[in-house]
Amino acid sequence: MRQATFRIRKFTDILREPPMTDASKSTQAKARRNRTTPTEVHINGSRANIVVVEDEQDLQDLLRYNLEREGYSVESAVRGEEALKSIRKSRPDMVLLDLMLPGIDGLEVCRSIRADDSTRDLPIVMLTAKGEEADVVTGLELGADDYITKPFSPRVLIARIKAVLRRRGRAEEQIDDHQPLRVGPLMVDPQRYEARVDDDPIPLTRTEFGIVHLLMRRPGRVFTRAQIVSEVQGSNVAVTDRSVDVHIVSLRRKLEDAGRLIETVRGVGYRLNDS
Repeated sequence: MRQATFRIRKFTDILREPPMTDASKSTQAKARRNRTTPTEVHINGSRANIVVVEDEQDLQDLLRYNLEREGYSVESAVRGEEALKSIRKSRPDMVLLDLMLPGIDGLEVCRSIRADDSTRDLPIVMLTAKGEEADVVTGLELGADDYITKPFSPRVLIARIKAVLRRRGRAEEQIDDHQPLRVGPLMVDPQRYEARVDDDPIPLTRTEFGIVHLLMRRPGRVFTRAQIVSEVQGSNVAVTDRSVDVHIVSLRRKLEDAGRLIETVRGVGYRLNDS
């Protein structure tokens, strides 16, 4: 009789890193010997502070290690209630938020952050083992800036955190929603209701203009269809979740090569590629 072999899922399975070769081990050994103190990351003159909300201690320690190695200051919280107190007290630059928490869950923490005037603009990156589309969409509609599902690579996580902070910094510089915006060859001027690609005017409907303006105000951020609908309702044009897809197809066609900047995030929505 054949014996069944069972594999216990370890904490290290959360991380998605390729197996190390002899060459990569040698490279890492040299890097450890030559390692210097990490350069601190500063925002508005102060060291950038990230609150990590994660109830699994091993993962929390690993996140702290990787973030501090990149120059960030880190505070940790295990429960949602604890996280909200820490956020209101320290006013961090970002929250790395797991959805599955004891007590108040991550979605409720996100909702509370966005409901408070003092924290409503705080960048939030969801970190969760729940990969279902519904959870991702719910988190984004509550105001999360990005999401990363387990398993994940620490290098990818750091890159996404830097991207969110970079986008938020640009957004704060663009306080006036009426000023012209440019991403690559694409430019929109809200005051003139004008869109151009390489300085050539592009005729857009009011709804199409509203969609592209929304995406350009937060390049790189994923917007759900419901968020896009909410944005363009003020133009007195009937828009539904599914009609958003039709408008996106029309936008891409009119923008020609620049239409490739508008990316589909399967099962979630759309974003403007700013890389």
